[in-house]
Amino acid sequence: MAVMDTFYISHGSPTLSIDETVPARHFLQSWKQNGFPQKPDSILIVSGHWDTSVPTVNAIAAQNDTIYDFYGFPKSMYRLKYPAPGSPRLANRVKELLAASGFSRVDVDKKRGLDHGAWVPLMFMYPEADIPVCQLSVQSNRDGSYHYDLGKALAPLRKEGVLIVGSGSTTHNLRAMRRDAGDGDVDPWALEFDTWLKDALIQGRYEDVKRYEHKAPHAKMAHPWPDHFYPLHVAMGAAGENSKAKLIHSSWGAGTMSYASYQFSSTEEEDTS
Repeated sequence: MAVMDTFYISHGSPTLSIDETVPARHFLQSWKQNGFPQKPDSILIVSGHWDTSVPTVNAIAAQNDTIYDFYGFPKSMYRLKYPAPGSPRLANRVKELLAASGFSRVDVDKKRGLDHGAWVPLMFMYPEADIPVCQLSVQSNRDGSYHYDLGKALAPLRKEGVLIVGSGSTTHNLRAMRRDAGDGDVDPWALEFDTWLKDALIQGRYEDVKRYEHKAPHAKMAHPWPDHFYPLHVAMGAAGENSKAKLIHSSWGAGTMSYASYQFSSTEEEDTS
């Protein structure tokens, strides 16, 4: 079986779900046409919108509920549905792998569905909603190395037909957003952080990315709270130390929000047995 690549998607604003002018939406809509995984057996998505004290995975036996974890947006957004099936089997496998790697407590939530950090990108990547999806939480009170190790523990899933996707935002400072910003109008601090990250990933400086708060320019400005950044560390860790990072999309919104997205390709050979 082929070894799956892992991905980090910047999902940006929830309005991505209805705004046809957002370039990142077009990128996600062309997901399969661009040669990315056509139909994995299942999907494990790590969203910055599920933040818990310990790793927690949802285990829905039937269809995942669509969670509208946003307020004050157009009514049409609250009518969108992404009824992908859940996978208790994958949830239990995630718990098993994390426990074997020393994560002393891993919770399973049998009621929670998919938040917009999960269903918004997936509704464009896999609009049929026929692939089982599990969601894994982040722990924003921990650091990048912790989340890298979380991903590393999940690496065996890549040989089991599971697509691992981190979903967040490469820059995520809601107070700094400028709704009136035009195309190409990007704040210098945001561009500097985004460029640093791109260079670090492509050059394989994963240790720097793990310690981004000490290494990156404007780290605290780019991520006042790291919940939307840690899904990248999980995807990076799951791909392995010798993986190759590739920038697969780059665009901007509101002057400070980067939609940069990355693919992490494993250097392991395919299992042809």
